[in-house]
Formats: sequence, structure tokens, C-alpha cells
Amino acid sequence: MERLSVHLVNPSDNSFGTAVITPRWLFVLAAATPRSAGDPILVDESLEQIQPETIQPGDIVGISVHTGNALRGYEVGRMARSRGAWVIYGGIHATLFPEEALERGQAHAVVTGDGDVAWSKAVVDCLAGKPERVYAGGRIGGDEFLAARWDLIDPEKYMWASVQTIRGCPKHCSFCSVWRTDGQKPRQRKFQSVIDEIVTLRRLGFRFIALADDNFYPVTFTDLRLAREQNNTAKVEELTAIRAERFHLMEELAKLPRDMVFYTQMTMEAGEDVEFLDAMKKANIKGALVGIEAVTPEGLKAVYKDWNLSGDAMARQLQTFKKHGVHVLGSFIFGLPTDRPSTFDATVAMAQKAGITFAQFVMMTPFPGTVDFGRWEKDQAENPTMVGDVPITRYWLIPTATRPKMFTPHPTMSSDEIRERTQKVWDRFYNWGAIWKRSACCPTISSRIAFMFLSKLYRQMYAGTGISTDSARRKKSKSWARWTARQCKKLFRAKPMPELASRTWEA
Repeated sequence: MERLSVHLVNPSDNSFGTAVITPRWLFVLAAATPRSAGDPILVDESLEQIQPETIQPGDIVGISVHTGNALRGYEVGRMARSRGAWVIYGGIHATLFPEEALERGQAHAVVTGDGDVAWSKAVVDCLAGKPERVYAGGRIGGDEFLAARWDLIDPEKYMWASVQTIRGCPKHCSFCSVWRTDGQKPRQRKFQSVIDEIVTLRRLGFRFIALADDNFYPVTFTDLRLAREQNNTAKVEELTAIRAERFHLMEELAKLPRDMVFYTQMTMEAGEDVEFLDAMKKANIKGALVGIEAVTPEGLKAVYKDWNLSGDAMARQLQTFKKHGVHVLGSFIFGLPTDRPSTFDATVAMAQKAGITFAQFVMMTPFPGTVDFGRWEKDQAENPTMVGDVPITRYWLIPTATRPKMFTPHPTMSSDEIRERTQKVWDRFYNWGAIWKRSACCPTISSRIAFMFLSKLYRQMYAGTGISTDSARRKKSKSWARWTARQCKKLFRAKPMPELASRTWEA
């Protein structure tokens, strides 16, 4: 009898042949797959799309979907089921809309929440021919997080690897669903487990690693101050322990080979904490994605982020990151109700004044699970806007070719105006002259050239194939991105270090 296979699929409409960062969930669920089911077959469609003939009757196909790739994910699921496979969905979108995955994706089962533990039970039940409709993975503790199975990776396909150290975010930004899906209580993984996984990756030749966390800076000075003012001793001790664990992790990262480079994601409040930033620098955490979102007090209030600074104070706080050796990838949102045509120029000026190294400029998108989405869905309840036979509040089900780029109306600007102004901001920030000026942060000519290639790749992958509605421009951007990705991959390669020893930890 032919052995059945488990397939894990990362759906995507855009395949570049090379990817920047590993989709970590693929390799974590590979670790969660019972050994009795054999080694799973991993398919990352950002590299190449799945071949239907690889799916056989009785196979198990796991598909993780977020809102952006849900439509493609459902297409893959229907194909797999038509070929006689068991189909299981997971991921943030399936957690929020399990019934949609069951209906439109023709799932046999859906895993909601964390899959580190629940995925294994779903596989075992499918092997027995008796899957449940929904497996509630919930929010597991940090000590239950699984290390990824990096023995299944092809290192030639990815520039950066990814390791997770913490889940959850204590903030409550209106545009973000993390605090609702992953919770506001930080669930921190033991630093020993993180270091062991990183050593495995360096042995394989990865020296650039993304610390794929919801918020690498989970405890702020404000959090500690409020707990002390409330005389909440237990809360102070809890926050102090979380903070101490962060420093333990960074101390151990600093002991790894000096050619390693780490990158993470955090809130702007870390700019107040120079001790933390200095520890990041010593740990070779060279950069962080920082959610700036808006540059005006009105804009920040609109996204429930009025604890962020604005104006000159914002610029100074962002400059603090760079002064302490941490480069910022600033994230900005356009299309907020408070935005005006002048906001676009003001945002570019702020990005340049603050000295941020990379930037992304996204158009306001109400993601499921967010405060913004809930408000929008309520407004649309009685008389929903339709695109074909799909209500606009289910925009992810609209085919890409006809899907609007903006979904919520703006009080003073049209969607096309916002899109065009956003595109011009990308073009302005990432023109060759501006990139070359920012590349001065690199110590050598070769590294400056690498910086320029990476900047252009980021711009093409993120903006060129995402914002533009012109099919010719999208096609050109995709071709450019594929070529640039191949060149950039060479710049990130490192000689494997199979001799790198694992640490011996005290019990």
C-alpha cells in the first residue's frame, strides 16, 4: 500500500522563485506533524505554485491563510479535496472565519488559534478517517512553542530565516488584530530554546534572521510606572520578569558568531529605553520594523495610537534608535480620515528628517478582527456596497483583478487619489539618489551596493506588485522583483558552519 503524505501549503498569487524571509509556520507545523505520518512535503507558493498531481487520495493538506491570501488558499483547498485529500485550514484568517474556510475552502477541519499542539491531533484524526470540524488551539504558553524543523528547508531558496521569541502585544491599535487573536499578554519563549534554534540555522548557512515577533519590546516604562502607581506588586514583578528575560536573550545573542544579523518588530516607545536599544546593538539586532502609522496628532488618535509622539518629538525619538545602532523600517498608513493631500509630503519629510533607513507606505485596509473592521462592518450592515456578488466587507473574496485598492470612503479624497499619491511617496522615498544617501549607514562599497539592491527589491515586491492597478506595471514590477531577488540572494549567502557548537544550558 502506498504511503500517504502530509502537505503543508503557504498559498500565494505571486511566485518569485526566491523569497526574502521563510514562512515560519510551515516549518513549525512540520515539527508538530506526528512522526507516524512521515516528513511533510512543504510547498511555499511565494517560490513556486503547487502542482496538483502531487496530491493523492487520502493525503492530508494543511493550508494556513491570512486575509491577503485567503482566496488563493481556498482555491488550493478545493483542488486538494477534489483529488481525494483531507483538507485542514489554519492561520489568523481561518481562526476568525472558520465557517468560511469550511464552506468556501471545502475544508474537512479548521485549526483555530495556535497550531503547535492542535495540528498534531487534527492529523491523527484524519489518518483515522474521523476529523472534527474545528480544533481549538487557543493560546499556548511560551514553554509549549515548538522549534521549527529547519532540516526540511532548502537554504538556497531564502535570504533570511525566521525565529519567534514572543507572541502577543499589550497595545490595542485600531488597525491591528494581533492583540485580539494572539492576546495582550506577552507569551515569551525561553531564551535557551531560541538560541538553540538560531545555532541550527547558522550551521545551515543562515546569518540573517528575522525575530518574527508581534512586539519584541513587550514592557514599556509606562507599563512599569502605571503598575507601581497602582501599587500592583504582582504586576510589577511579572513585567520585571518579562523584561529581564528579554535582556537574557539579548546577552546570549551577543555570544553568537559576529557575522550574524537580526531584525525584529517593536513599538516606537522603545526609543525611550536606551538601555534596551544598547542591548539590541550588542546582540546584533541591527534593525526593527516600527509602527509609526501617522505623523500628526490627529492621525495617531484616529488609530488609537496617541501614545506615539508626533512632529519634532517623533523625529527625535526615531533618531534615538539610529544613534544607538538600531535601524528603523518605518511603517506608515495612508487613507486615515484625518489625511489631507499635504499629509503625503509631510510623511516623506518626516521619514527623511527622522533618518529612518527603510519605510513602507500602506493604504488603510480594515483587517478582520480589528476595531476598524468592526466599525466598518457595522456601517455597511444595512446597505452594503457590492463588488459583483461580494459585499465590500468581504473584499478578500473578490478576485484580485477586480478588487478595489481602497475599501473605506475618505471624506476629502477619492480612492484613486490616495492610491496615486501613495505610489508617488514610494517612488520618492526609493529613488536611486535617496537610497544611495541612506546607504551611507553601510561601512563598505560592496555593502552599500547590497543596500541599494535590497531597497529596490523591497520597493518592487511591496509596492510595485501591490498598489499599482496597471497590469503592465504590475507585470514589469514582478519581473524586476524576480531578477533583483536572484541578485540579492547572492549577497545574503553565508558559508555554513556545521562545526558551530550548541550551548550547554544549566537545568
